[in-house]
Amino acid sequence: MAIRGQLLTMAIGFAFTAAFLRSAVCFNPPPQHDALDVLPPTNYLGSISPQQVHISLVGKDKMRIMWITQHASPATVEYDTSAGTYGYSATGSTYSYEYLMYKSGEIHDVVIGPLEPNTVYYYRCGSNSSREFSFKTPPVQLPITFAVAGDLGQTRWTKSTLQHISRSGYDVMLLPGDLSYADFNQPLWDSFGRLVEPLSSQRPWMVTQGNHEIEKIPVIHAHPFTSYNARWHMPFEESGSNYNLYYSFEVAGVHVIMLGSYTSFEAGSDQYKWLEADLAKVSRERTPWLLVLVHAPWYNSNTAHQGDYEGEGMRKAMEKLLFDARVDIVFAGHVHAYERFTRIYEGQANACGPVHITIGDGGNREGLCRRYLDPQPQISVFREASFGRGQFQVVNATHALWSWHRNDDDETVRADMVWLSSLASDPACNRM
Repeated sequence: MAIRGQLLTMAIGFAFTAAFLRSAVCFNPPPQHDALDVLPPTNYLGSISPQQVHISLVGKDKMRIMWITQHASPATVEYDTSAGTYGYSATGSTYSYEYLMYKSGEIHDVVIGPLEPNTVYYYRCGSNSSREFSFKTPPVQLPITFAVAGDLGQTRWTKSTLQHISRSGYDVMLLPGDLSYADFNQPLWDSFGRLVEPLSSQRPWMVTQGNHEIEKIPVIHAHPFTSYNARWHMPFEESGSNYNLYYSFEVAGVHVIMLGSYTSFEAGSDQYKWLEADLAKVSRERTPWLLVLVHAPWYNSNTAHQGDYEGEGMRKAMEKLLFDARVDIVFAGHVHAYERFTRIYEGQANACGPVHITIGDGGNREGLCRRYLDPQPQISVFREASFGRGQFQVVNATHALWSWHRNDDDETVRADMVWLSSLASDPACNRM
């Protein structure tokens, strides 16, 4: 019965996925060697051993640890700063979700801390002590390094991107939506969790949702983001948000805002009012750098996703809020290519506006969006349709280095880089 239910779930999911792909604007599958790579169950699947472990920041000195077991197991994390020694413990909650005929494993959610900054902690999850994990907390002061990659999916290009990120010495991962590309086929959420676990269990992953996380089926499954919200609990409560789809956090000297492109964002909406309140609380003395992540880009010279309401509508609704707050950078995904714009406001170059960067080239199965508008707009500084990932190194309160690294031929190449000055340090833009 369970097998028939899973097959039915997959059949319905594949039907909706096929319809979705037919409407995709840049469905250009990667080469054959880059076929979808769904990891097989490991030898600990089906037991109480933890799998799909990932961590995320909570407040100034805590960490959320999430994992899944197939059988009941305590939602307990034991941890300390020495391997094999666990002097501290914390207990959280356990739950599961259902999607059509699919039922998830036991999802465990535990917050640990307070933790020391820039420190390696060793930990184990649940009642099975055979797997020890470790993570490093980010620094409490600058400098800090962010890895940035969107539209990951589960391909060999994804694995290449993750391998490059793992060697980059980053402190925090930022992901502007489209994680697993499960697209209704729920076991792909499990394989994605296993794919990213070597990284996501060692450094905090801070994510927001994209269109591939919606997974809403009219009449059959009317609630969007069921899987995403259950599996990727972000610290929305700590930032005064009522929803997991948008939130903010601070780390070192950086305030990061994660917005939801696929939930209401118009003036007067809950998200709009929350953004107003969050920006009003930002202290540029404490956090001289201000970043925003969305999924659908507000500026885009690729032929893909031109005029999408999720991007253009959100820009019209919220751009002035970000401009007045002197946001430094807006990261986006959705378009499967890389593009960096100059500082912009209302479609024109503006020295006090944010830099817009599209980084939707993490390795998804749909391939790259290779066609661009011609001629290239003057506000577009660099654009290329290649798989890759970004790195944002905030050196101090005034200067940071952005670089984009190409993954072609499984070799990481730094194809674009630029030094940026924080708008809070610019007398012409400073409105602290």
